[in-house]
This record gives sequence, structure tokens and C-alpha cells, in this order.
Amino acid sequence: MADPDRLGFETLAVHAGVRPDPRTGASNVPVYLSSSYVFDDADHAASLFNLEIPGHIYSRISNPTVAAFEERVAALEAGVAGVATASGQAALAVVATTLTEAGAHVIASSSLYGGTHNLLAHTLARFGVTTTFVDIRDHEAIADAVRPETRFVLAETIGNPGLTIADIPVLADIAHTAGVPLVIDNTFASPYLCRPAEWGADIVFHSATKYISGHGSVIAGVVVDAGTFDWAGSGRFPRICEPYAPYGGIVFADHFGPAAFAALARAEGVRDFGAALAAEVAYRLVEGLESLAVRMQRHSANARLVAEYLASAPGVASVSYPGLASHPDHARAAKLMPRGQGGILAFVLEGGRDSGRQLIDSLRVFTHLANVGDSRSLVIHPASTTHAQLDSEALRRAGIDEGLVRLSVGLEDPDDLIADLDRALRRIGK
Repeated sequence: MADPDRLGFETLAVHAGVRPDPRTGASNVPVYLSSSYVFDDADHAASLFNLEIPGHIYSRISNPTVAAFEERVAALEAGVAGVATASGQAALAVVATTLTEAGAHVIASSSLYGGTHNLLAHTLARFGVTTTFVDIRDHEAIADAVRPETRFVLAETIGNPGLTIADIPVLADIAHTAGVPLVIDNTFASPYLCRPAEWGADIVFHSATKYISGHGSVIAGVVVDAGTFDWAGSGRFPRICEPYAPYGGIVFADHFGPAAFAALARAEGVRDFGAALAAEVAYRLVEGLESLAVRMQRHSANARLVAEYLASAPGVASVSYPGLASHPDHARAAKLMPRGQGGILAFVLEGGRDSGRQLIDSLRVFTHLANVGDSRSLVIHPASTTHAQLDSEALRRAGIDEGLVRLSVGLEDPDDLIADLDRALRRIGK
């Protein structure tokens, strides 16, 4: 019999965070459609509001259905606590605002989702937080970018859309030497393919809209605290390590221990900014996680077959997929993601932007929309859509060519996907 304290990923994906309802015996997590929760007495209410005891107050802060989702994701990511949010963008915003203040500095990969880049480069800059964007493969440049005011290092497991693979153990060493946490966006990999916390990451977040949901039907995000960072030893995070006046002088590091960051992120980011996850959405995410392993296996297998076809297809200048030996980070991808290298690939067309437009308009099985991780195969032209807010220099640093097309390979018959691409490629220029 398996060790109940070391259950396999597939078992945790089905069971973590959910227990039979004690009143009815229902095996699925109930959907708690309640905005607020009754207190036992005045002392109980005061203790909850001061964070002295666990419990639910108001569903903007926490909800039992949402808590089940948070617990399941934390278990799958090998973390100590999860904090759910209304979107992946909200998850990043919660992380950034929890770790920074006016005058703070962030080091981030130059190959990032366009929304992430915009938040860091423009929106947070309005509040006095600056960001240095660095080639995530240039470890010396990352170390050189560290300042006394640096508060975290940010990278994506699989870069969007350039598909660079972050060397998480090396980045963790650089960040920890600087006394700051390593934050990893694990959206493209999912916890099935990679658990960044096991490679040294301190905080992991997802757009749960993508593979965690798996069907393009909800908007959601989640942050996972690995519980490993030495907040007190860093000396850069007084809100975690010193008495916090808004909550009766509580010291988060002392009271919540390894889950101190998650507790502060909920108390500030979720409560104050209000980007709460709805209970109905959390229920659907709990169900989505049950099939994550089998879906990611199929996504990865299909993507590899499509990438192998594109590598010799007419009109294709280059193909980027971490599962191909030709990818510069192939060895690293195989090490960090031995179960598969994901369902996302990109390729550059010889005819540039015009060819990309022709290809997309000719596809019939692939769906043209701005998402990834769907059961359906998806296609998009990043330079004109998801990364349109980047200027030409930022696009260059991110490795985004005018002719770059990104595919999110779904669960269809791979022969149908390849036939669809082949037909569309042969129509370009005609």
C-alpha cells in the first residue's frame, strides 16, 4: 500500500483538499454559495478578524469551496499553502504587491507573457516599482542586476511565447544569494510536468484558466507558497517579519511559519484588492485537476508529433519546441520535465506577418483565439495580439519574430491537426 503521506500525483489530483461532507456523506466538494459566515460569539469574531485562528469570515477573503481548490493545487505543487485569485493576472499582481513597495526593484525574464511584461514595465512603474528585464539564460546578467532594493526574481518555466526553459535551480541559487525569493510562472508546464518548488522556487503561480481548467471555460489564478524561503534571514521583508499593525501587531513569520507569505498575500492582496475566486469556478477547477495528468500526457504527445511535422514542412523557417533535440534548451527541458515538454510550440514562417495571417485564416481544426491549455488546439500570432503592447526592442528581446505563430496543441487526433496545418501551409501565397 502506498504511503499516505507520499501519495502519487494522480492520487493527489483526485483526493487532495476534498473530504466527504460530514452531514450528508457527499463525496464531491460542496459549492458554498455564501457571501459570509456566522460567528460563534464576539470573541470568535474578533479572533478571526485578527488572524489569531483559522476560519471563514467573508467569501472575498476565503470560501470553503475555494479552500479545497487551494489545498489541492498546493499539494500538487509540493507547497504548504495556496491562494486562489480571480485570474492569472490577479495572481501575479498579488505576488508583486505582497513582495514590493515604492522604490522596490524586480528582476524578470525578457521572455514573458505580454500581460506580465505590461504590469511590470508600465503599471507597477507608476507606483515606484522598477523592473530590469534580462535574458533568463544569461545567469551572469541576472546576478549583476541585483540591487539592495531587489525584492524578487521572476521567470516562466516555459517562456511565453519564445519557449525558453528557465534553469530553475541556478536561478534559485542566484535569488537566494541575493536574499530574495524566486517566483515562477508555471502555467505552460502545469504541476504535472514540472514542480518548480522541488527545484528551488519559493513562490509558484498559475493562470488556472489554462491547463488547470483544461477546457477554456473559466478565468482563474492561483499562487502557491513553497514554504521554504527564509523571510527573517533575508532582512528585506519587514511586513512579514515585524509586527503588522493592521492585524493587531501579528508577526506573520512567527504566527504562520512556512505559510507566512501565503497568509500575507491573502490578508493584503486578496482582501484589499478584492480579486477573489468564485465558489462555482473553484468547483470546476477542482474537477479539472482530476484529469490533469492524462490531459498533459496527451497534450505533450500531440505537440511533439506536430512539431516533428513542422520541422520539415513547406514555408517554415524554424520550429521551437522543447521536446525536439534542436531546441537550445532541450536537455534542460528533459531534466526539469521528464514526463513531457508541454503542449505549446512556436514556429516562424518564411513570409513573415502576412504569411502568418494567411495561415491562421486557412486553418479549420485549430481555433484562432487568445488562450492556451484548452482541450481544443489553438493558434495565435503573438506580435499582433498577446504581445502587441511590446515595442520592437522588447519583441526582439523576447525572441518574437514578426512571422512567429504560437500553437497550443489540444487533445484531438494528431493526424487531423497535421493535415490541417499541411493544407493551410500549402495555401500560403496562392
